[in-house]
Amino acid sequence: MSTTIEKTGPDEMKPLDIKKVFAKRARKRAFNSGIRYFLLTVVGIFMLYPLLWLFGASFKSNTEIFTSIGFIPKHFDFSTYIRAWQPTPEYSFTRFFINTFLIVIPRVIGAIISCTLTAYGFARFKFKGKGVLFALLMGTLFLPNVVVYIPQFLLFQQLGWLDTYNPLTIPQCLAFDTFFVFMLIQFIRGIPVELEQAAYIDGCNSVQALWYVIVPVLMPAIICVGLFQFMWSMNDFFGPLLYISSVDKYPIALALRMVMDASSEIKWNEVIAMNLFSLAPSLILFFAAQKYFVEGVTAGSLKG
Repeated sequence: MSTTIEKTGPDEMKPLDIKKVFAKRARKRAFNSGIRYFLLTVVGIFMLYPLLWLFGASFKSNTEIFTSIGFIPKHFDFSTYIRAWQPTPEYSFTRFFINTFLIVIPRVIGAIISCTLTAYGFARFKFKGKGVLFALLMGTLFLPNVVVYIPQFLLFQQLGWLDTYNPLTIPQCLAFDTFFVFMLIQFIRGIPVELEQAAYIDGCNSVQALWYVIVPVLMPAIICVGLFQFMWSMNDFFGPLLYISSVDKYPIALALRMVMDASSEIKWNEVIAMNLFSLAPSLILFFAAQKYFVEGVTAGSLKG
């Protein structure tokens, strides 16, 4: 038995079937959702196709790479990855990966610790010259990196740090990336001060309050900092190019360029395979920490 609604008054309408109205609205919502998901799927395919093509091209020959737009090779050549892992008789990608992580891991740890401490100081403490220092911090945030390359190079040259990893790692231990400091300051300001005050009443000092109260709440943002620093460090080409001159200290980014320059005929399938090797750590880490990354990106907007 259908339920009807009648409108009384001078302009009377015909009885309406409530179930039909809701069914029509449900069909309309389903249609709109289908259109949205279809468009998202198409856009996703366009975005993922270059990666799929790279993966397929790593199994192709040079001729097939430049003559076929499809990503599925006619013949799979798995030996490409074996040759790509040992690009030269003297060096393999094992050495280059070790060199890369000797740069990336200290940079990530140093950035997390130094940026968290600096942000905590600016967000919670009052001290003389705080406004001036914060203005200088923001000034360095908007300063183009190319402006400081020459002064930094001269400084590190005087310190005897050229052809070492020190110019690439030690600045990160001194809150070098002001973007991370600024981001963490905004997150810490969104944490209620009452939590720290309760910790002080229980006998904690400032460092203990930071470690036991602030850091657990700040963890999504800290993971965000670590992910960004990891991906930026893995993809850094100009920094190692500027300071590293020995081949046995090359990270992956310089190794890829070295292999391309050392050969008269570039074997693009091997170059693509090496690029996929270099992408793998960032992709694995991102998908492993995707939940925390999304929380860290959206937490600031949700707190307002």
